[in-house]
Amino acid sequence: MIADIPVEKDLKESYLTYAMSVIVGRALPDVRDGLKPVHRRILYAMHELGNTSSAPYKKSARIVGETMGKYHPHGDAAIYDSLVRMAQDFSLRYTLVDGQGNFGSIDGDAPAAMRYTEVRMKKIAEEMLEDIEKETINFIPNFDGSLKEPVVLPAKIPNLLINGSSGIAVGMATNIPPHNINEICDALTAVIDGKGEEDVLKIVKGPDFPTGGLIVGRAGIVSAYKTGKGIIKVRGKAEVGKEGIVITEIPYQVTKTKIIEDIVNAVKAGKIEGIADVQDRSDKSGMELHIKLKKHTDGEAVLKKLYAYTSLESTFGVINVALVGKQPKLMGLMEMLNEFLNFRREVVKKRTAFLLKKAEERAHIVEGLVIALNDIDNVVSFLRKTRVVEEAAEGLKAMLKIDDAQAKAILDMKLQKLIGLEQEKLKSEYDELRKNIESYKSILESREKVDGIIKQELDEIKKKYGDGRRTEISSEEEGEFVEESLVEDKEVVITVTSKGYVKRTDLGEYRKQGRGGKGVIGIGVDEDVVKEVIIATNKSHLLVFTDKGKVYWLKAYEIPEADRYGKGKPIINLIHVEENEKVVRIVPANGLETGWAFFLTKKGITKRTAMEEFSNPRKGGIRAFTLREESDGLIEVVKTSGKDDVIIATKKGMAIRFGEEEIREVGRSAAGVIGIRLREGDEVVSLTVCNKPTVLTVTTKGYGKRTEREEYRKQGRGGTGVINLRATEKNGFVVGVRAIDDKDEIIIITSKGKAIRIPANTISVIGRATQGVRLIKLEEGEEVTSFDVFEGGSGQEESGA
Repeated sequence: MIADIPVEKDLKESYLTYAMSVIVGRALPDVRDGLKPVHRRILYAMHELGNTSSAPYKKSARIVGETMGKYHPHGDAAIYDSLVRMAQDFSLRYTLVDGQGNFGSIDGDAPAAMRYTEVRMKKIAEEMLEDIEKETINFIPNFDGSLKEPVVLPAKIPNLLINGSSGIAVGMATNIPPHNINEICDALTAVIDGKGEEDVLKIVKGPDFPTGGLIVGRAGIVSAYKTGKGIIKVRGKAEVGKEGIVITEIPYQVTKTKIIEDIVNAVKAGKIEGIADVQDRSDKSGMELHIKLKKHTDGEAVLKKLYAYTSLESTFGVINVALVGKQPKLMGLMEMLNEFLNFRREVVKKRTAFLLKKAEERAHIVEGLVIALNDIDNVVSFLRKTRVVEEAAEGLKAMLKIDDAQAKAILDMKLQKLIGLEQEKLKSEYDELRKNIESYKSILESREKVDGIIKQELDEIKKKYGDGRRTEISSEEEGEFVEESLVEDKEVVITVTSKGYVKRTDLGEYRKQGRGGKGVIGIGVDEDVVKEVIIATNKSHLLVFTDKGKVYWLKAYEIPEADRYGKGKPIINLIHVEENEKVVRIVPANGLETGWAFFLTKKGITKRTAMEEFSNPRKGGIRAFTLREESDGLIEVVKTSGKDDVIIATKKGMAIRFGEEEIREVGRSAAGVIGIRLREGDEVVSLTVCNKPTVLTVTTKGYGKRTEREEYRKQGRGGTGVINLRATEKNGFVVGVRAIDDKDEIIIITSKGKAIRIPANTISVIGRATQGVRLIKLEEGEEVTSFDVFEGGSGQEESGA
């Protein structure tokens, strides 16, 4: 019979049939066990062969043949590729196959042929198949109907989330990242306990790739977990050192070979300059890709270009698509967790029902044996008189009031069961079976008990297979790479608040005023004050020192730009400071190969270290100063020439001047020596290099003065110093001191975010033991918190009234 069918209808129906076949039969994983059909069939074939973790290895070719011949009628190459991937520790976070031989490498090398390699299951893979014989899952006929294969494995582990999956179907794709097993197990436990999405997102930090690396920002992670889709930026781990840049971890699914090729191409194209050589020093102990730099090359700048122009930084597009009831579905994290939990509840119930059935069957048999043993003399006497088995069985049933199964068990019973001890064992077994039956029934009747079993299993999985995270996650998105040659090298004001917010503002936004004015809004504050103000240029190399004695590196243009009213962004977005670590001083330090860094703590301890020791930046910072006491803290760092005098000032108006050569040069990790001895209740607040004719002192209540530097007589270090300023209730305590001349200008910032920019020549030159003159008019409760000096010449002037 021939039927006329429109070609459009036939194409549509045929294509949909083909599409669904690919979607269900090849490309997408099942949300329950996280496996595609090929992986499921490989593991089941290994299970049937007894190719477990405790058994000897078998040739990969045998596993491939078994899988192809019995369950997966596709090419052997495709099956072997899937088997290989399950054995690669750089492909799967928790490998399911234990491979022996060459299974490829992270360099992109192909594995050896299947006839050369050997495999067996990993212990964790056995958890995927546990209880498969206990009627926990359904079986279907294989491709030719000669055998049965599982529809899904009764996976005890949340494989879809811990190992992820990727695949391209027809009209859709999936790309699920791997996760840390501890976090996923804890998240599942939290869902069982009724916790919501926000609580779960605090537990699951983000993907945990087998190759480690660094995820930049959490926005893509949150999007993926809430909607099922998100873009995650992943960077390789690299450290800038004296020998150059060392890469120890690379993004997931990126080969070392690809990164090396990208670097070579970028250097040839002129996109990256300063690279002398690239060497691969990786071995069995780990990955090491060394990038040698040319002399005087800024390693941090090169690293930023590597992230910008090579696959050392790549993106992972999350698409959480998996099969739910043979239908592809896009899911968020909570839905994936709930689907797995529902599956595990079903498995636990089916397993319990199976165990209950077996226990009841056995209890029924044992009950018959116990009945027979209780009347064993009559039973033996009766059996001796009978002639055939059928007659004996019928007689026992009538005599003992038992059924066929029990009668058969009595007839099959060995004589050893008549021994007294064996009879006791049989009775104990019967009692134990009755207890188990009650337990199984109570489990089947209680959702809470089922969930309790699942929680217990998850805890066991954590103990067996749990490990630490490999992939780090930065809390905030880092700024895009900026080509330094495109940055205008203009003067800027950099401010840091007590809560760690930093911003960069064009100096021109702060117009000059006369001394004694109210100033203008310099920063919007909300229970926060500016603790540090620095004048620099956009291309200045900044050394960021913290109260913990560490130093970090920044280029000024890397600090977010904002207007006078803006608060800026947290500095932890730019440098990787530790918890409770605060920035105390930012030093513009162009020319790190010359000069010295002179350190000062609030208890008057000083130290001098060559600047060249800070010329090899590291992302996590380096030790710059070792504090003698936990109660002490670094407050000031200045750059000196080696022949300078320095002046140290205290809060209550004392100051000491001595030559820097009195402080011997020491290394970064060394502690310092006493620079000034403090009177009771006093503390050090400032340090300046005495390289200009006058010294400016500014107080908390907006007063200040200039004093000739000769009035500060030179002393030996360690003295109490001389009076610098008469601190009174009217003028307040000393904020700081700076060497200054008539050409300089000053920017002062207050606790209410106001700023004033005034020329130095408007401030009187007066003696040491004076109160000073008003520099800025303050409101009630307002104080000066920070100031800095710079060479004048830019900006407009306005009235200070």
